[in-house]
Amino acid sequence: MDVEQPIIWITGQPGAGKSTLGRALLEDLQEKGMSTFMVDGDDLRALTANADYSPDGREANIRRAQDIALYLSRQGQVAIVAVVAPFLWLREEFKQRAKVREVFVHTSEVRGREHFHSDDYGAPESDYLNLDTTDISVEEGVARIRRFAGLN
Repeated sequence: MDVEQPIIWITGQPGAGKSTLGRALLEDLQEKGMSTFMVDGDDLRALTANADYSPDGREANIRRAQDIALYLSRQGQVAIVAVVAPFLWLREEFKQRAKVREVFVHTSEVRGREHFHSDDYGAPESDYLNLDTTDISVEEGVARIRRFAGLN
């Protein structure tokens, strides 16, 4: 297929619901017959044996996720990426070269992953969906992402 598909880039702090929403969106789109693939940050780190959480290690992991997502998108698949990706500049750079729909997921709930939070996380500033998962269902979150990404 020669039509670039959207990349749904779900970002936010650990425990905010990125992977949960990503998996639910993946299942929803596949049920509707769409060719879809998900890249989860934890899975990517395990696959590449990257346990480096330094700024350089994080950047390498983010760039790897971007490369995979761009490849999938160009192969006609909707790529869903669920990663912390704390560097605003790196996400903005990616949005300039690909069909990225950024979803900023956050919550005020304590979900037990706060000790993994990134102190240097830069929240999106433009062209993104602001999704507070504190009081919405996973189904509502998926519906909002689909509308934002034009995947209705």
